[in-house]
Amino acid sequence: MRIVAGSLKGRRLDGPTWDGLRPTSDSLRETLFNVLGPTLDGARVLDIFAGTGAVGIEALSRGAASVTFIEQDLRAISLLKRNIAHAGVENVCVIIRDDFMKPRAQRIDPQTRFDLVFLDPPYEIVGIDTALASAAARTVPGGRVIVEHSRRRTLREAVFGATRYRILEAGDSALSFYTAGEGA
Repeated sequence: MRIVAGSLKGRRLDGPTWDGLRPTSDSLRETLFNVLGPTLDGARVLDIFAGTGAVGIEALSRGAASVTFIEQDLRAISLLKRNIAHAGVENVCVIIRDDFMKPRAQRIDPQTRFDLVFLDPPYEIVGIDTALASAAARTVPGGRVIVEHSRRRTLREAVFGATRYRILEAGDSALSFYTAGEGA
């Protein structure tokens, strides 16, 4: 894996050495950030089910101001810490060990809102609508939530004041783009 563009372009990131963690591919990340374009300048990003951290680190490389990573797997957190250190972005990253799917989870200050939320749960996860609603509740009005999911899975068009405006498919993966309304 590598950072595709921006100030950290070409920087290599470590991948998992175990089964069960599916990093977002370089090509899918490139597509994601080409769609987002220059809207990342100064953005506050929340990367849920962060895994290797590639999406959040790519966001920083392309102008985001900060990234909060949520991950529950200790192996992935160790990998995430190494990748953040290798990229030299420790001062603008926060890692929270948590299970975003549990109601008591999400140890983020309830008042904190993000400009961009990236949600990349396991493709077979149950309760994706609940996770999407929780992610949308974390965005500023007009903010965006992007969900990576299996292209065989259909997500709701609207949830908690967020409305899907685009779907991109690549291989077995899909990216659903949502924008948060004033009520989110």
